[in-house]
Amino acid sequence: MKPIITVVGSMNMDLVIKVNEIPQIGETLLGNELLQIPGGKGANQGVAIAKLNNEIIFLGKVGKDVFGDALIESMKESGVNIEHIEKTDESTGIAVINVDKYGNNNIIVIPGANGDVDKGYLQRHLIAFEKADIVVFQLEVPLETVKEGLKIARKLGKTTILNPAPAYELDDEIIQNVDILIPNEHELERISKIKITDQDSILKAANILLQKGIKQIIVTLGGKGVLYIDINGYKFFEAYKVNVVDTTAAGDSFIGGFVSSYIENGNIEKSIEIGQKTAALAIQKVGAQSSLPTKEEVDNFR
Repeated sequence: MKPIITVVGSMNMDLVIKVNEIPQIGETLLGNELLQIPGGKGANQGVAIAKLNNEIIFLGKVGKDVFGDALIESMKESGVNIEHIEKTDESTGIAVINVDKYGNNNIIVIPGANGDVDKGYLQRHLIAFEKADIVVFQLEVPLETVKEGLKIARKLGKTTILNPAPAYELDDEIIQNVDILIPNEHELERISKIKITDQDSILKAANILLQKGIKQIIVTLGGKGVLYIDINGYKFFEAYKVNVVDTTAAGDSFIGGFVSSYIENGNIEKSIEIGQKTAALAIQKVGAQSSLPTKEEVDNFR
């Protein structure tokens, strides 16, 4: 029987606007194209994991609308177990994403139904935690829900992974229940309250969190690569050089690849490399879930 990954997180419909350059404050620009693509950090990570041939259960909510129906259908087609997804009276979450000709983006998220993912919902779906070997969280659902979910997973002896995005200050009750933290530089700065300017400041910030109970920290550095830190030291992994089209799903695809490998072999270094390959493939295409690679594509990437 395959090991199971449960992802607790957001589901959004991404409205992607392709532009030559990101508009400044007060500036009006003509866009080149509007795309409607399933997204949300939680859903992206769930689909990334599923497309790499893993058993994945998703916990989240959508609205009773066409976007919600489309998101559920998209996840089902990708191989995600959708039986625990609930519909609520709130509208489905939406993200408006501007993507420039260099693949850079900015994003505005309207949470909608994601805000209804509460403690009661988790309690109704405890079986999704009980079945899991690894439970993955992000911060596009309420913090109190994430805190409760981490407690449940830890009590059941599951490996917990937190991608602290978007960036929030986190209390120690959340931090102490995280096994593997996967932030970017900005998120690490927000959590640790240490100004991140270079590798030394990253290590200083990470060590503060290690002392609070986190076992392993993987800091994603965009086009530069990844820095892995634990109590024994650190290691830098350089990013693959590819033609960047859209970085929207860079972080989510990395996590999908990392988790997929880690649940199979428990090897952090190999799993980081798989995460980087997955991200390198994803950023060469437009969109979030539409850009996520298959296991065959990752296996063949050089």
